[in-house]
Amino acid sequence: MLVSLLKRCGIKLSLNDPRWGHRPQGDHKAQEGRRPGEGPPDLDQLWRDFNARLNRMFGGRNNGGGDGGNGGTGRGDMRGAGVTAGVVAAIVALIWLASGAFIVQEGQTGVVTTFGKLSHTTGSGFNWRWPYPIQAHETVNVSQIRTAEIGYRANVRNKQPQESLMLTDDENIIDIQFAVQYTLKDPVQWLFNNRENDETVRQVAETAIREVVGRSKMDFVLYEGREKVAVDVHQMMQQILDRYALGALVTNVTMQGVQPPEQVQEAFDDAVKAGQDRARARNEGEAYANQVIPQARGQAFRLQQDAEAYRSMVVENATGNASRFDQVVAAYAKAPAVTRDRMYIDTMQQIFSSTSKVMVDSRAGNPMIYLPLDKLIGQNAGADGVGSKSGPVPVPQSAPPADVMQAMDSVRQRDSRSRDSSRDRESR
Repeated sequence: MLVSLLKRCGIKLSLNDPRWGHRPQGDHKAQEGRRPGEGPPDLDQLWRDFNARLNRMFGGRNNGGGDGGNGGTGRGDMRGAGVTAGVVAAIVALIWLASGAFIVQEGQTGVVTTFGKLSHTTGSGFNWRWPYPIQAHETVNVSQIRTAEIGYRANVRNKQPQESLMLTDDENIIDIQFAVQYTLKDPVQWLFNNRENDETVRQVAETAIREVVGRSKMDFVLYEGREKVAVDVHQMMQQILDRYALGALVTNVTMQGVQPPEQVQEAFDDAVKAGQDRARARNEGEAYANQVIPQARGQAFRLQQDAEAYRSMVVENATGNASRFDQVVAAYAKAPAVTRDRMYIDTMQQIFSSTSKVMVDSRAGNPMIYLPLDKLIGQNAGADGVGSKSGPVPVPQSAPPADVMQAMDSVRQRDSRSRDSSRDRESR
């Protein structure tokens, strides 16, 4: 600032002069007779010239005026020095006050302290505070998503064994790498409640994951429980951070890698394959059971339905027979002879419909006997070797056997007796 002011007043200083700052040799007269460039400038003379120019700029009188003499010159120098000091003081005060202005970007929060104690917070935009050493400020980015890496650094291949190796509940060791993303919800707590906040978040994450893994089985952590482990770590971390009043909000926990240690990787792969074979065999057995059991149940249900149908048929037949018998009894009570004849005819029809029959025409002189087809084929097979399958075939005329004639006579007699008795009943 002083150099710029000297330039405005027309005073040029050469900082490259090797004799700058050295007092010239000889008296004042020697200096006056010296040519320009022979020695360094006189600082006192420069100061007096500077004061004179300032006096002229601010309306002061020229020292070469009517005062004359040494007394006037001394008073003018003192007056010019006072004005210069005041101007310099005002400029310094303005610079000092201007140093208290600061700008807070969007997504950030300004925290202002007075002599090291929290004063207030500011939003985004132009803000002003009392300059140093009265007040100070610090901006905190509350919208930035920060990441804490546990078990690795920048790449999952760059492992950190002291962080990633953990012990499960069934006393197995697993290697876990995961990342935690978080933001700031309270910049005041983030700045004043803890030191080394990022390292604190990393340690909290490591503590939470060891707690969750220590209560879980190895297979659960490696396979079906990975998402559950991430959720539990998220909740536990937030509880610890809130208890520490760190001012951080956990947004996401991502499991980068979960595997057994490299030293036992092959043996673990064999165990995994055996487990997969076991699961495959179990699935095949379940599939077979799902196929066979429904078929057996279907067959059992079909047999049950058949039995129900047979029972219903038998019951209905028995019911029908009983009803028919009741009707027959009622009809017999009204007309016994007719009922007996009808029952006899129905019975004979039922018998003759399922047995071999012999038909005899007693009205002709030579009765014709019709035998069933199978017997006719059996009798004629040895004689002419020709069989027929077209129904009853007449045989040569011959007299019927004696037993057949006796049976026919007995039938005629029984029919005649039954007809006579029925006529007697009806006449009565």
